[in-house]
Amino acid sequence: MLIVGELINTSRKAIKEAVEKRDAAYIREIARKQAAAGAHYIDVNCGTMVHNEPEIMQWLVELVKEAVDRPLCIDSPSARALEAGLALAVDKGQPMVNSISAEKERYESVLPLVLKYRAKVVALLMDDSGMPDTAEQRLDVARRLVADLTAAGVPMEDIYIDPLVKPVSTSDGAGLEVLEALRLIKKEFPAVHTICGLSNVSYGLPSRPVLNQAFLIQTMTAGMDSYILDPLDKKLMGFYYASRALLGQDEYCSDYLAAYRAGLYS
Repeated sequence: MLIVGELINTSRKAIKEAVEKRDAAYIREIARKQAAAGAHYIDVNCGTMVHNEPEIMQWLVELVKEAVDRPLCIDSPSARALEAGLALAVDKGQPMVNSISAEKERYESVLPLVLKYRAKVVALLMDDSGMPDTAEQRLDVARRLVADLTAAGVPMEDIYIDPLVKPVSTSDGAGLEVLEALRLIKKEFPAVHTICGLSNVSYGLPSRPVLNQAFLIQTMTAGMDSYILDPLDKKLMGFYYASRALLGQDEYCSDYLAAYRAGLYS
């Protein structure tokens, strides 16, 4: 189970302002808090800084490296920004690339970076025809991506399939589609990991943390084994440790007990 801390993202107002002011102390603090809260990877995303994204990416990665002893997830639709971050991130352990897809242009620009830096890779179930609607369509894209990535030399265990969570505010079946897709993908590719941006499911609705918490439990039960989420949400992390214990993923409930002793459930 892998937790990627999502908070260093310039689409968030506080991070955008910190970047614009070059507030290095604030960026370091957010990185430290996420690591302390249980994040295994720290995501770095400055995709909204379209005019100088590679330079901002380098600045952010250096700050996160100074602040925490965690590997980094370099997150961008731009291959130039990805490489700028990956080149600096490799000395913190195996990096993660977020993301590749079955879209021809994106696949061909990102794959060389995945191979060059021997990175884990988030593989979005999207191709040139757009986002799939059904579980079966997602499985078809997954088959192509897994076949192409492994043929290129990416180890199966370094692939993190993202089934693309859509907001339930736009489609009643959005949650069910992901749950069914997870079951199909894990059955056919048991060695491949699955990951998602958890909070996408609640976009546009009130009381978003409640929906995120419920969906965490549902997707873990269906086989999701990694998440991009806010590790500072104590209730969400509480459900994460509790679900792992109940699903037999936490030997002797040791992580759950450690979280309890650390005051997570107080």
